[in-house]
Amino acid sequence: MVGSGQLGREVPPGSFGENLTLRGIDVSGALVGERWLVGGTLLEVSQPRIPCFKLGIRMGSQRFPRWFAAAGRPGAYLRIRSEGEVAAGDPVEVVHRPGHGLTVAEVSRIYHDDHAAAARLLEVPELADSWRQWARRFATAAAGGT
Repeated sequence: MVGSGQLGREVPPGSFGENLTLRGIDVSGALVGERWLVGGTLLEVSQPRIPCFKLGIRMGSQRFPRWFAAAGRPGAYLRIRSEGEVAAGDPVEVVHRPGHGLTVAEVSRIYHDDHAAAARLLEVPELADSWRQWARRFATAAAGGT
C-alpha cells in the first residue's frame, strides 16, 4: 500500500477503509483461498481490494487510486468462515494454503495490467464469484468469443 513516506503525511490505521490491520503478514502475497485463524475467527482470503474514486476523495487526490494500484500491494478482502472473537494483539496463524499459487497481488495485476491472463483466475475455485464473472468475460474475449 502507499505509505506515510510516499504521501508525506501520517497515515493512521483505517485510512484506507480497512477494518483489520495486521503486522507480519504479507496480505497482498497471500494466496486466494488461504485461511487464517485470528483469535477465535477463521478467515479466508477471497479477492484483492481495488481502489475506487472514493479513496481518491478521502486521500485528497483523484490520482491516488492509480498510485495505490501501481504500488502492487492491494491488500485483501476476507470471508468469515467461522465467527469468533478477535482482539488487538491476537496472533494470525495461516492454517491452510491452497496449491494453486495465485496471490491477491497477481489477481490485482491481471485486473489492472494483463487482461489476457484472465483465464488463470478461472482455475481458482476460492476466488469470489464477481471476479470469476469478470475473468470469464476477458477469457472469452481473448479466446476470440464475444
